[in-house]
Parts: sequence; structure tokens; C-alpha cells
Amino acid sequence: MAIKKIGILTSGGDGPGMNAAIRSVVRCALHYGMEVAGIMRGYDGLITDEIIEMNHRSVSNIINRGGTILKTARSEEFRTEEGMKTAVATLKKYEIDALIVIGGDGSYRGAQELFTKHKIPTIGLPGTIDNDIYGTDQTIGCRTAVNTALEAIDKIRDTAHSMERIFVIEVMGNKSGHIALEVALGAGAEEVIIPERKFDYARMCEHIRAGNTKGKLSWMIVVAEGAAKAQDVAKEITARTKLETRFVVLGHIQRGGDPTGQDRILGIRLGAAAVDLLRQGIYGKAVGLMKDELNVVDLAAASKKENPHIDSYLQLINILT
Repeated sequence: MAIKKIGILTSGGDGPGMNAAIRSVVRCALHYGMEVAGIMRGYDGLITDEIIEMNHRSVSNIINRGGTILKTARSEEFRTEEGMKTAVATLKKYEIDALIVIGGDGSYRGAQELFTKHKIPTIGLPGTIDNDIYGTDQTIGCRTAVNTALEAIDKIRDTAHSMERIFVIEVMGNKSGHIALEVALGAGAEEVIIPERKFDYARMCEHIRAGNTKGKLSWMIVVAEGAAKAQDVAKEITARTKLETRFVVLGHIQRGGDPTGQDRILGIRLGAAAVDLLRQGIYGKAVGLMKDELNVVDLAAASKKENPHIDSYLQLINILT
């Protein structure tokens, strides 16, 4: 089947570098004589018929912008049989032959169902700040999110040191502790709490009390949102140690901002690779980078992964405290 028209959407949480990937898909497809349709607001756009034609100018001056010009959403209706049928009908209405989906695990599942149940050629690009997709060493947006969080924590450390206080900083990561681990290591935090591992509060508080007795008066504790809430951790520390503890929730600032060079280049390379796969007649795949080489896996296999460095990172953070 010759692909004449490609649809592209971004789904789930946004991440810096998605616009670079969109630009790469559009301009590479146009270079090879294909048309491109932009689908607004993820899978919801296929249900509500929000389709825009894209050309060379549509993606001008977006390579350095965070977020996604196509907007994004999480679609509950698309999960239903009726919703998916509507989405397929929209693709056929606009004569869209293939679909490129930029998103995380849930977005991949949607693309896989379109491919297996409705024979729509699909390709997935890993767009999630959590870096928890199998088949790629890095996901689009994760490098920028870590750097953004580090910049904020460096500023908090100045205050923690000056006012001799304990600070608990909550970063994003509902099921993945990737951001928390990298931020804790890069910021020189004393403790990190992540969803993948049980945490010993008694040990931490004893450590804090012992350090306080020896003259250590400031502490930095990083917590992933899916493991605990910063406010609760701070209350627990104060109750057990009687030491003043403050908390900060970084929240959605981690999703925004100009993408780093790494995320821009990653998005560009993967966008071009997705177009190439469609040109070769290769469908139902997810594309990523492994050891800086393009890596292609089945969408069905590109599920969530656990960071292989968790235990070594935790050990190193403990050694460096």
C-alpha cells in the first residue's frame, strides 16, 4: 500500500521536543511527496473531526517551542468501541492512509488497536517526560524535564542552606521515579522517594536526627508524586524529628519550557524515522534510540519499562550523602 497522506497527533501529557518531532514529520513527508494532516487534541480530534491540513509553513518557528502546536488530551471516548469506530471513519473521510502518534504507553495502546483491529498503518514516537517506554533509551521531553527540575531545586538549595531547613521537593512521576532519581543525583539530594521501591521513613528520620546532632542543618529530599505527597512527607519528618520542614511541589513547570538540544534532536531523528518506516511499508511499530542508534519494536511490545539503573542510583545517592 502506497502511503499518500499521513496524519499526526500528540496524545497524553505534553513534553518539550514534541514540536520538533511534528516539524520533522511534516517536512520529511512533504519532501517525499506525501500530504500531512494535523489532528488536534490527540485521539479526541479524530472523534470531534478537528483535522487541519499542514504544509511547510505550518511548522515554521516551532522547533524551539515547548508543548505541542497540535494540542493534546486524554480521550476516554476513544477507549470505547463506538469512539474508535468514529475515529476510523474520520481517518477515512480525510483519506488519511497512515497515522503517526507521539505519546506514552496509553497513546501506544491506542495506535496498536487501530493497527490490529482496523488495519490502519500506525507508527509510535515516545513522547513522555517519564522516560518509561520500552525500546528507547530516551523519550522526547525527559531531558528537558530533568533540567527544569534541577534548575528549580538548585534555587531551593540556596534557601535551605541559608535558613538551615529541611526541604521536601515533589517532582512529576506517577508510576515512574526516573525524574526523581536523576534530579536527586544531579542536585546532590540526601534522600529520594520513588514508586518503584519501598521507603523506610524511620531510617531517614534517624539519619536526619543524627546529622542534625553533628551540625548538619539543611537537607534536600526529592519525592516522585506517585510515591508520596511532599506535604505528607514534610509532616512526617517534623513529627518524628521535631525539626522544621518545608515542602515545594514543582508541578507542571517540568512539562514546559524550551526543549534542550537533546530533546530537539531526538524528536527530529525519530520524526524522520517514522516517515521512513511508512515509506517502506513497515507498520504497527514504535521507533526509538538505543545506544544512539535507531531502534524499531512492535507497538505491542513498547510497554512501560523500569529504569535499569534504579538500585545503582539509590546506592550512589546514599554513598554521596
